[in-house]
Amino acid sequence: MHAKIDLIGLVVQDMARSLAFYRHLGLDLPPEADASPHAEVELPGGLRLAWDTEDTVRSFDPAWERPTGGHRIALAFKLDSPAEVDAAYGKLTGLGYHGHKEPWDAVWGQRYAIVHDPDGNAVDLFA
Repeated sequence: MHAKIDLIGLVVQDMARSLAFYRHLGLDLPPEADASPHAEVELPGGLRLAWDTEDTVRSFDPAWERPTGGHRIALAFKLDSPAEVDAAYGKLTGLGYHGHKEPWDAVWGQRYAIVHDPDGNAVDLFA
């Protein structure tokens, strides 16, 4: 058997709020997706990133409950320079998103920062 990862799915409380966050990172999501129970975008290389509302997930898994404690997934976004990491972190936290770790020079040689999306997922910014 050969399985190929095709889609990463996120469960969200508020579709419009979540998509607004990812638009700030440059993802091209149409405005009409804000009112949809499911949205997705194809990323370079063909991998898809998708968002489903909690109600959508409960429609096929009625026992689903929102996880508690710590983040459940981390998505890492590569930027072109250390200055862009700092700028993206500043922009997102300036818009009110939770900054988990301010930009730092990581021992592995990258400029790194971590913010949380509206659902508490870690979003790593690096260059």
